[in-house]
Amino acid sequence: MINFSLIVCTFVVTQLYMEINFYKYEGTGNDFVLIDNRIDIFPKDNIKLIAHLCDRRFGIGCDGLILLENDANSDFKMVYFNSDGNQSTMCGNGGRCLMAFANKLQIIDKSASFMAIDGLHYAKISENGIVSLQMKNVDMVINSTDYVFLDTGSPHHVQLVSDLIHLNVKEKGAAIRYGDLYGSLGTNVNFVKQINPDTFSIRTYERGVEDETLSCGTGAAAVAIAMKTIGKTTSNDIKINVEGGNLEVSFDNYDGKFSNIFLKGPASYVFEGKINI
Repeated sequence: MINFSLIVCTFVVTQLYMEINFYKYEGTGNDFVLIDNRIDIFPKDNIKLIAHLCDRRFGIGCDGLILLENDANSDFKMVYFNSDGNQSTMCGNGGRCLMAFANKLQIIDKSASFMAIDGLHYAKISENGIVSLQMKNVDMVINSTDYVFLDTGSPHHVQLVSDLIHLNVKEKGAAIRYGDLYGSLGTNVNFVKQINPDTFSIRTYERGVEDETLSCGTGAAAVAIAMKTIGKTTSNDIKINVEGGNLEVSFDNYDGKFSNIFLKGPASYVFEGKINI
């Protein structure tokens, strides 16, 4: 005897799931799940789902999830979510990875403009695969006694330290991120050690990830500008060593304001797959 109620129940359950394609990319160890959402089917208001996809034990695993969407005034739109599932401010390495992803999808060739939460960005891919991303202008840098604060698309606290290698970045970073200085919104935190006149090593605590990440693009840009501001370098082309590799930041500056800021580094395809959501 056929159990029609069981068949109907099974059909309803299977209809609750949708299979999507995802792509994994990384930029100097900052890793992202990228999804082509040009037909607008991804449930981007589902914070629990996004956090699950980002989870390194029960999901795909990444520092953040990025949707590539249509945009009326540029080649595409970037929608970025931290690994806690919440939509967040600009991500520099994520923007560079999304540029490489758009190239893989053949949406663009070697140059493009795209819209992000902090405005329009221009980017290009060199013949050796280096992705250069133009960041937002920085018109204000707060230079305090023992730290610098600025916004490069995301807010960043920049602080020089003597022992970068042995620093407990998660503990020290969380104390600053959740401290009274920045209130409920918090900030990203970058610890810096100078290597030579135009090279700095950094380690970054990222809000939304709530831990140290191997790289942070907006953080690298913030450190380069901060070190120029406080006179630690005279160069306008700064090399930044992150835990996951090497980045470069160049800019123009006049009267304390910074423009034509470019974040440069590799952005690499890792793997792709399908998942039911």
